[in-house]
Amino acid sequence: MSTPPRAVLTADRELALLRELIQAASRGPGVEPLAAAAARMITAATDSDVCFVHVLDDTERSLTLAGATPPFDSEVGKIRLPLGQGISGWVASHLEPVVIRRDKESDPRYLPFESLRGRDFTSMVSVPMESTPGGLVGVLNVHTVAERDFGDRDVELLLVIGRLIAGAMHQARLHRQLVARERAHENFVEQVIEAQEIERRRLAGDIHDGISQRLVTLSYRLDAAAQAAKSPDDRAALTEQLDRARELADLTLQEARAAISGLRPPVLDDLGLSGGLASLARSIPQIGIDVNLADTRLPDHIELALYRIAQECLQNVVKHANATRARLTFSLDHGPHGDVARLEIADDGVGFDTLERPLGSDEMGGYGLLSMAERAEIVGGRLNIRSRPGAGTTVTASIPVPAR
Repeated sequence: MSTPPRAVLTADRELALLRELIQAASRGPGVEPLAAAAARMITAATDSDVCFVHVLDDTERSLTLAGATPPFDSEVGKIRLPLGQGISGWVASHLEPVVIRRDKESDPRYLPFESLRGRDFTSMVSVPMESTPGGLVGVLNVHTVAERDFGDRDVELLLVIGRLIAGAMHQARLHRQLVARERAHENFVEQVIEAQEIERRRLAGDIHDGISQRLVTLSYRLDAAAQAAKSPDDRAALTEQLDRARELADLTLQEARAAISGLRPPVLDDLGLSGGLASLARSIPQIGIDVNLADTRLPDHIELALYRIAQECLQNVVKHANATRARLTFSLDHGPHGDVARLEIADDGVGFDTLERPLGSDEMGGYGLLSMAERAEIVGGRLNIRSRPGAGTTVTASIPVPAR
């Protein structure tokens, strides 16, 4: 026999619960501790039997159980539900509450989890947790063993609780992302410094082993030519020494140019970014590359970053994409918040699954994608990669351009 309709909370208990939740939210930036505290408080205050707090993960593709009433707190972090699946997934996708009084199994949206013992509970209400600045943060579920009639006021109260929790969780998530970004930035700075030292050692070795040795040999040749010039009978020896000296001078000049190109491609100084990208496209005969390049100049550090990204990306197309054609586009977009330089390279190659092989994963280590992303980020931009198996790959670098 079902219980008569009644409110989940009296006014006094409602205020007491909200005060407890506010206190829990103000204790510190932690998503899981807040979710666990909220689940316990809501269960106790509403005379319900269990409460689950599912939080939207950073990819915004699935929900993760972040807080639960004991003994289900042991399942925190283990239960994942893609958006659109199950009651919670449906609530997250549609941003609408769901109330089920009995017979959950007959609802086509219901997806049981053996470890959560869903069949032990009769009635449930599921509401979205939304914050004004952050949008959907998660889903709040309340279950009872005995049949209960959750009314409109109950749903509205749980929506208010959800918004309160969501605001605190949104701030906690921003704090966590900020800490992670700061750590990543620190690691990136260390990597940049290490890379600079490696590059300096490489360049010093190239100069010592190549240019310096050739200059020493050139000096010997010139000394020998000077000695030969003192004797009118050594014209053949003088000519030979001067020819050898000229060859050494040419080789030294080539090595010097190669070293300079490693630091900054001379083509950028000679032709600008647009001309440099066009020259780069012509230097890759393995595939047909269509170019659409805006003829505009940018600050030197941005031009160098975009050129190196294009260089790395086109090498990827040749090595890994198995493509026949590619499109290279460079534009300067004007917006209300300033100009943005965009470089896009799209190919018709084999593509890959960006979910299975995300940016920075070990499988993609040989593709240089992380290097390209870091080049974009170090000048204040970002890299976006769109790809599907059999549908090619598109890499877009977007870099804000400071006002001149």
